[in-house]
Amino acid sequence: MKTKKDLMITSFALASAFTCSSCEMKTESKLELPVDYTAWVDPTIGTGGHGHVFYGANVPYGYVQLGPSSIPQEWDWVSGYHQSDSTIIGFPHTHLSGTGIGDLHDVNVMPVVGEVTYSRGDYSSCETGLWSYSERSKELVVPGYYKTHLLRYDIGVELTATKRVGFHKYTFPAGKAPAVVFDMVNGGCWDKPEEAMIQVVNDSTISGYRYSSGWAKDQRVFFYAEFSRKFENVEFIVDGRRRLKGNSAKGERLFTRVNFAASGEEPVYLKVALSPTSEEGARKNMQAELSGWDFDQVVVQAKEAWSRELGKVDITTEDEASKRVFYTSLYHTMFAPSEFCDVNGDYYGADNQMHSSKGFVNYTTFSLWDTYRAAQPLMTVLHPEKMSDIIQTMLTIFQEQGKLPVWHLMGCETDCMVGNPGVPVVADAILKDIKGFDQELAYKAIKESSMLAERGMQHRIKHGFIPADLMKEAIAYDMEYAIADWAVAQAAKKLGKTDDYKYFLERSRSYKHYFDATTGFMRGRMLDGSWRSPFNPYASTHRDDDYCEGNAWQYTWLAPHDVEGLIGCFGGKEAFLSKLDSLFVADGQMGGQSSPDISGLIGQYAHGNEPSHHIIYMYTLAGQPGKAADKVREVLSTMYSDKPDGLSGNEDVGQMSAWYVLSSIGFYQVEPAGGKFVFGYPLFDKVSIKVPGGKFVVEKEKKGTQNSYIQQIFLNGKEYHAPWLEYADIMKGGTLKFVMGDTPSVWY
Repeated sequence: MKTKKDLMITSFALASAFTCSSCEMKTESKLELPVDYTAWVDPTIGTGGHGHVFYGANVPYGYVQLGPSSIPQEWDWVSGYHQSDSTIIGFPHTHLSGTGIGDLHDVNVMPVVGEVTYSRGDYSSCETGLWSYSERSKELVVPGYYKTHLLRYDIGVELTATKRVGFHKYTFPAGKAPAVVFDMVNGGCWDKPEEAMIQVVNDSTISGYRYSSGWAKDQRVFFYAEFSRKFENVEFIVDGRRRLKGNSAKGERLFTRVNFAASGEEPVYLKVALSPTSEEGARKNMQAELSGWDFDQVVVQAKEAWSRELGKVDITTEDEASKRVFYTSLYHTMFAPSEFCDVNGDYYGADNQMHSSKGFVNYTTFSLWDTYRAAQPLMTVLHPEKMSDIIQTMLTIFQEQGKLPVWHLMGCETDCMVGNPGVPVVADAILKDIKGFDQELAYKAIKESSMLAERGMQHRIKHGFIPADLMKEAIAYDMEYAIADWAVAQAAKKLGKTDDYKYFLERSRSYKHYFDATTGFMRGRMLDGSWRSPFNPYASTHRDDDYCEGNAWQYTWLAPHDVEGLIGCFGGKEAFLSKLDSLFVADGQMGGQSSPDISGLIGQYAHGNEPSHHIIYMYTLAGQPGKAADKVREVLSTMYSDKPDGLSGNEDVGQMSAWYVLSSIGFYQVEPAGGKFVFGYPLFDKVSIKVPGGKFVVEKEKKGTQNSYIQQIFLNGKEYHAPWLEYADIMKGGTLKFVMGDTPSVWY
């Protein structure tokens, strides 16, 4: 386990010790940081268990995510890396972080020496294939930098990146002829090549593209790659057949080997720029972002970019492990959405067309079913300057494909997961007065996306709810749609659209059709009004029952937009709270067909999956904030750690970490839009957040022995009597003080 001292030494070493003395175009780099927040990031967190986090070199929200991919094409390797396995088949330039599906891994590059074969082949033998073991004792990752040693080839590997360019440094064994293979075949798990091309541009440059189909059905990645020295020749291997003649090659199963003359230990440097539009776009991206060859300068610039973003939040605590978890969580929230356009703004659209710049930064990787709950609200606090471009991207997607994104990747709609998760994000921006986009267009997008007769919505429009005998996962779809409808209603109210407000508010209560008062659970209801039978609230059959990655125990609480209405279903607060208490102690078996995503269990509360993330805060809204504090503390301390398996479920593109960031500060946005951050428990002594109004400071005054519960709250010196904090108050800047004590208390 790294200590604070170890991390600071490592960070200093990265900033000062890496040199490119053999690189002719080296320039001195003297970037200095007042505080190095990257010293508290441990990228190994989430690389074990089922965290599925990306492990490699990138910069915040960068298109390029450059890191290793391993042999296994299985669930726990969808990000390319798992701490239990040290095989490497190459270093692709695109990855996903924390998802449950494997895709991308585009433009896979592998340094080699000697003869190798190029098919996937029999990976059980070290004599076949491109792969090598990584020497774990020499493996290191810090924000913006990756290092390892390939045992099979005795090659030192170092990687760094800008937003659109991956920068490689390969140190080959002396006396052996270096070679670098571009593997256009191997992607990640679901990804399959459809077409690939590589051409020789000059004696040190190649370019090309890779089209593939996977989770995203029409992925297109273009690249432009420059080497720091002239190559001796270029071999093309198509469908297993080699040739040296010709300056280009094309095919689904294309490998290209770039060979160099043997020399001393002088490293080979490689820059690979990506573009979603063209090889020329990639060339211009490289020219704009990385025209030189100073590797250690780029490392420091990447480190500075990370420290600048991480430094938007400064925490004070004596708990070093929690500080590591916090800053690593913050780090994980900044992998996506990722920029998906050239430096001039050109991008590949949801209409499968190339588009010229429209005056904003285009983004991709919208895991919205996960991130609308906490990751996107966190962005509105920490990165409001990026939100206008993110909303503009979502509105452009709406114009290009006829609806807001559901789960958008590389310009492609995957339609993954249930409900209308893009709607709350856009409605939230309207309600929070995020600037830089057309609010009327935004409202048109959320309304029209909510009226499309597809994915079960046709049943809600016709019947008022989704009957469980008309489609699978009916409860999950309907309840998520109800959450989105509430968000539309609030935006309509703000914009003075009274009729729409009434319509969508009424439709947001459709979840009540599923509440069975005799059992106290949300239960599948048929078109004729009868209940799903037999009924077992513990049972879960993945993608083949009335829920989605959950059971009746978890979905009964999926009404964060209407807690009062849900309380009414139970007949009052006493019955509601009694049932909520039972959630955390309920003991039963979900069955052998349940989703592995239902993890991080406390009773039947499943912190490892998103539908549970708001539930604890219902205690505060129902008048028992002490119980909310108890459960928040329990989750912070038991579901997160600074170990490789330190996440209770998939990272889910930042959502799992965003829950930790917000909850450890002391609050969480329960309603899907609007900015009411409900109080729970503040973990740290002091938190300072950079906001447009200056700084918003959260302080904890201890007046007890254990200090487990909030006794009083003061906002800018005045006693505060509400269960939540408003977004507008955060963004103005000021001071929020929690007075803590040892007994549960209600301050509002």
